[in-house]
Amino acid sequence: MNLGLSVAALAGVALAIAAASVAPARRGNGENLMIGNPACGKNPGNAGHGTPLVTTGKNQLAIFAQGCFWGVEERLRKVPGVIATAVGYAGGQAANPSYEEVSRGSTGHAEAVLVEFDPAKVSYAQLLRFFWETHDPTSGNAQGPDRGTQYRSAIFTFGAEQQKEAAASREEAQKGLRDPITTEIAPAGPFWIAEAYHQQWDERHGSLSCPLSHRARRN
Repeated sequence: MNLGLSVAALAGVALAIAAASVAPARRGNGENLMIGNPACGKNPGNAGHGTPLVTTGKNQLAIFAQGCFWGVEERLRKVPGVIATAVGYAGGQAANPSYEEVSRGSTGHAEAVLVEFDPAKVSYAQLLRFFWETHDPTSGNAQGPDRGTQYRSAIFTFGAEQQKEAAASREEAQKGLRDPITTEIAPAGPFWIAEAYHQQWDERHGSLSCPLSHRARRN
């Protein structure tokens, strides 16, 4: 993928990956579908427990929340230009939250995926388009059968330019949807990396998990 990739082409990639996420893990001829991307890195921005994030070279960072972070990470790891991913907790108030605390809704965090990407291969605008195409951004504190503020749709931004792009992309996405978008857009605070057993869950277990891809009602 390069910066010249059309929005339509990116949408096609998004829809193909989303379709794979609800399909059986094997094709009809017995061939295994690729789950995740083992070649993709696992240490975006040198992520830790609320520690400062540092990218490699000219790479950039993004944080997306679309519900249960296992499946979200699996999809993002297959996007060309994504260098590394990790799952964790963003957008809350408590320091160093555990999965159990986040699941109770007591910390205000969303299950999120931190992405390090090469902007020479995939732009932030293209990642935003992928974000809107691969979940239901109108469902409030839920995604599919999962309920709770930790499953909300959110974009946590790095800097004023990302904030501006994210807001503009939300307005554009809204034009094609019947229901109001509920996606939160806010500056990224500390990113708290999740417990080791959550990282690259689908890839390590060889199966596709939550969240199933859901679609907003379109005009």
